[in-house]
Amino acid sequence: MDDRAVRTALQRHWEASDASDFEREHEIYATDAVLDYPQSGERIRGRRSIQESRTVQPNKKRFTIHRMIGGGDLWITEYLLTYDDKPSYVVSIMEFRDGLVAHETQYFAEGFASSPSRAHLVERVGTM
Repeated sequence: MDDRAVRTALQRHWEASDASDFEREHEIYATDAVLDYPQSGERIRGRRSIQESRTVQPNKKRFTIHRMIGGGDLWITEYLLTYDDKPSYVVSIMEFRDGLVAHETQYFAEGFASSPSRAHLVERVGTM
């Protein structure tokens, strides 16, 4: 799978995620895919288990993609994930095998207030 095809598959995945289209969202994963959440110490094995974990998630969610970068078998997506109107910054690292995601790691971070000590050095690019 060339980089253009992977980028197209990722765009389809994130659009489906935002639309809560759970079937289309999980087409990108290999049957034996693994999803890691390092901050909670959770690992989910298998495409169907990953899908079920998201299907049973009761919150209303929205995805705003900021950037997708990568090449070959390693792709990173930076996005804003909003659960019930509470935003979190997320980095998703996807490792591909045979054109499908074999391993994904997601890191979540809440926003924080800017520091007055560096106010004279920064340019405001967005707010939580």
